[in-house]
Formats: sequence, C-alpha cells, structure tokens
Amino acid sequence: MSPSFSSLSKTLSGWLRQAITAWQRRFRISENTFMLVMAVIIGLLSGLCNYAFRMTIEFFEWAVLERGFLLLGASHDEWSWGRLLVFVFPVIGGLLLIPFGIFFAKDMRYGFARFLEHVNLRGAKIPLRTIFTRGAASAITIGTGGSAGQEGPIAQIGGAVGSQFGQAFRVSGDHLKVLVACGVSGGVAATFNAPIAGVFFAAEIVLLSSFQLSSFTYIVVASGMSTVVSRALLGNIPAFAVPLYSLGSHWELLFYVALGMIVGVLAAGFIELHGRVKDAFDRLRMHRLAKPVFGGLLVGLLGIGFPQVFGNGYHFMERVLHGDGVWYLLAALVLMKALATSITLGSGLPGGLFAPALYIGAVTGGAFGKLVQMFFPALNVSPGAFALVGMGAFLSAATHAPMTAIFLLFEMTASYEVIIPIMLSCVIGTSIARRFKKDSLDTLELSRAGIDLEAGKERNIMKSLKVGDVMVRDPEVLPESMTLGQFAEFISGTRHTNFPLVDAEGRLTGIISVQDFLGVVFEKDLMDLVVIKELATLDVITVTEEENLDDAMRKIGHRNIEQLPVVAGEGSRRLVGIISRRDMVSAYNRALMTRSLEDKSEG
Repeated sequence: MSPSFSSLSKTLSGWLRQAITAWQRRFRISENTFMLVMAVIIGLLSGLCNYAFRMTIEFFEWAVLERGFLLLGASHDEWSWGRLLVFVFPVIGGLLLIPFGIFFAKDMRYGFARFLEHVNLRGAKIPLRTIFTRGAASAITIGTGGSAGQEGPIAQIGGAVGSQFGQAFRVSGDHLKVLVACGVSGGVAATFNAPIAGVFFAAEIVLLSSFQLSSFTYIVVASGMSTVVSRALLGNIPAFAVPLYSLGSHWELLFYVALGMIVGVLAAGFIELHGRVKDAFDRLRMHRLAKPVFGGLLVGLLGIGFPQVFGNGYHFMERVLHGDGVWYLLAALVLMKALATSITLGSGLPGGLFAPALYIGAVTGGAFGKLVQMFFPALNVSPGAFALVGMGAFLSAATHAPMTAIFLLFEMTASYEVIIPIMLSCVIGTSIARRFKKDSLDTLELSRAGIDLEAGKERNIMKSLKVGDVMVRDPEVLPESMTLGQFAEFISGTRHTNFPLVDAEGRLTGIISVQDFLGVVFEKDLMDLVVIKELATLDVITVTEEENLDDAMRKIGHRNIEQLPVVAGEGSRRLVGIISRRDMVSAYNRALMTRSLEDKSEG
C-alpha cells in the first residue's frame, strides 16, 4: 500500500474506532446493535460510492463515446464512414490505464474472482485503495467503450468499505465477512435500485456456503440504506425502463421453457469462450501494459460493425426490452457481445461480467421472441417480454445464482406475472449450464487455479500444493526377494516403519510395514525361508507428482495409512518418491503461515 493511502486509512480507522468505541462503552451497546449500526453506515457509504462511481462512468462516456461519435458523425443505427474510426475509443481506455498498470499493478489483477477468494478464504481484508483504483480503472474501461459491467466493480468497492470498517474495529473473521457482504449488497442494490436483488447477490454469489441466517438482518439493512441514498440522489428510477409485462397465453410458457434450454447452452458456451480467450491473452507474448491496449483495439474493431457492444450496454438493452431490433442483428450480438466481453476482461481491462450477462440474455430473448412472433402470430407474443425473461435467465445460468436473477426481474417489473416464466427459464437454464460447466463465470478462474470456494480455506491450501513439491525423493526401498531374516536386521537400523518393495527392474510391487512383520517375528524357522513379498500389501494405493495434497490426504485417510508411494505417472509402477501424512501436515502449516503473512502485507 502506498504511504498516502496507508496513512489515510490509519487516520480514518483510528478516529472512527475511538469515536464509536467511546459511544459503545457509554451506552453499553450490544454486539447485535453494534453490527446493525455498522450495517447502516456501510449501506449509506455504499450508496454514496455507487453514485460517485456512476458519475465517473458517465463522465468518461460523455468525454469519449458521446463526444467521439458526435465528432466523427457516426451513429449506432446507421452506417457512415466515420464508423471506421470508432475503434480508437477502447484504445484510449487502454492507454489511460497504463499509469494504473505501472503504479497499481496488483489492483489491476484483482478481479471479482480474486475478490471472492479474499472474502471466503483470505480473511475478507480488502485494501482501502481498492475503492479508488479499481473504481477509477473500471470507470475508464466502461466509459471508453470496453465491454464490461459496473456491478462487479461496485460490489468490490462496497465490499472494501465494509472490510475497512471491520478492520478498523478489529471484528472477528466471520463478522468481517458479514460487513463485506453488507457493502456488496449495498453497492449492487444501489446500482439496480433493487434492494432484494442486492441481498441475494451478496448471499448467493459472494458469501456462498458461509452464508448464515444470523447475518441476513445486517445485509438487508445495508441494502435498504444504500437504496435510500441512491433514490435520494438519482430518483426512484429502475435501472431499466421496463414496459408493463403480461402473459398473453399459457401456451407461451412452453416457449419460455425452450428459451431456458437455449440460454443454458449459450451460457455454458460463454463461460467456455471467456476462459479460452483469457488463456489466449495469458499465452500472448506481449508486455503486460500493452495487452489492455491491444484488447481495446480488438474490441474497437468489433465496434465498427457492431457499436452496440461498447460499454455496459444499458441503453441498447432498454431498447431491446421495448421490442426494438431485427432478429438477425440480435442473434449476431449474442456472439459479438460475448466475444467483446471476453476480450475486454481477458486482456486485463478491469470491469464486471454482470451487465454483459444481462445484455447477452436480453438479445437472446429478443431474437427468440422475434422468431416466435414471426412463426406463431396468433399467440400475439411480445418480443420485449422474452428479452426480459432471457435477461434474467442468462444471468442466472452464467452466474449460477437463480434467486438473484428472479428477484432482480421481479423488482424491475413489479409484476407477479413474470414470476412463473422467469422461474421456469432460470431453473432450466441454470441446470443445463451446470450440466455442461461446473463453474460459473465468477468462479471459473479460481477453479482453474485449484480453488474451490465452497471447500473452505484448509482444503484449498491443500489443493494448491503438489505432491512433487513435498515428497521425499530416493526413498528407502527393499527388493521383493528379501528374506524375513534380512528384513529383521534391516529394520533394527532404521527409524521408518513402512517400506516400498520393488522388483529387479525397480518397479513397485508392494509395500510392507513393521506391523506386517510382527505376526511372524517369533517364527525362527521361517526367517530364511519366507520372502517379505509374501507378507506385504500388494494392492498399493499410489499418487503421482502432479496430484495435489488434498487428493493424497484423501487416499491416506481411505486406508488409514501413514505413507503413499509416488509413481512416475498414472498407470506407471516406476517409483520416484514417497510422501507421508507428516510431510503433508508440515507443508500445509508452512503454506498457511506464508499466506497469512501475504494477507497482512496486502491489507
């Protein structure tokens, strides 16, 4: 942390801690009341942060996109030669982010996936500077045409507010998580003017398995207070001006089921595409500061033909919800928006995935609704209604968060009629997406790094360690033809209790322990007649160097043994090492200590 941010954080933390601690002692405030007060304050500040973040995005949109289109005489709807130059807008964003990449490189890599890791596995200590660096950088990305959303960044900003308050008052780890969730729910609720959706976003996407009913009250309070601030500053206006929803015929429900199936497949494809594009940028031999500029260039080139992919897409989504657009343009934008978003975020331009998921769902539903209207005119369906349901269904399928999507649409429409269609589409779409892709957009990056947020800190540390980094190489091995007498002499001079057996070619054939030998130790007549292979365990459980310690520990626990032979590869019997329970515990303790020190330095 830079000296300026560090000193500011310490000064604010010290002042707030002294003021509220004195107040708490004077009035004998209970822990529950204290958490409620914190939730109120965090909710208010999250609402203010959302307002500042939104104004920053609008400034860059006005300065770059609006002024740029005006100067070039270009339009989203009509072709003109000025459209050939719109590719420069996202490039400007990449160039503006170079100073951030130089001075705040760690924050530029701190995406929403890493935020989830910090909240669930690393003590929920979010640096204060995240509010400013991540906020400003994301506003530049979105405001200059990068295909990204503002919901992920505002969730991080709100989470940082909650984390700073928790750290200032030295609350426990579980309570710190709750305060972070309060900030997240406040930020998302203020963004969409949807307090219930903000609550479920924090519960489903951020807290995951660590969500507890006791924390629900605080999250609700923070979400409500943030929404109050947003409505006071921006008016009681929903994120999208949604037309009145109505279900024309019960036969329409069959088409909503079909839409859910289509959305599920497309969401799984988007998750796969996003991962592949990110991998391609990771492999790209280019300076890290040049990658966002190059990514901006590629998005800009897509924008020449499809300028609708620029920015968070809120304005175009609103038009689709009102039935605008021809079906083939909307269908093409499904792919174009998915590609533009993957390039934007994969190249290192910061932003969120929430709005792109809504966008892709809206154009998918809009295109599907247009086709239903074309082929089944008697049903008198509204393409905008399908766009609305598609928006929620795709969000649910891509993030694996159906409750967030259902309540978001309910709050935007204020219509009970939308509940059944959105529930059908969300559940079906999410089930299909999970069938093809276990990970959501938010957890894909972590899963590839061997991190399972629902597994807990201990298992994730074990998963991050490889057997090959911990095992003992060149272990003591015994020839399978060794007699019991020779074995008796051998064990008297060693401290080990388990020994792999190998044949004449060095291949693993079994494992013997001192315990196996005790049954015949008093049979003197057998000492020179029986070989140790006859007493050994021949069905040996093995591991490879590439397996992680979590898998190895599971194998050890399955047979309640102390050591595992390590072989060269799956199906191989060539012994390369041995790993013990003690080795794994020691490696875990070292990794836990290292990670704790890293978390303190980052905080």
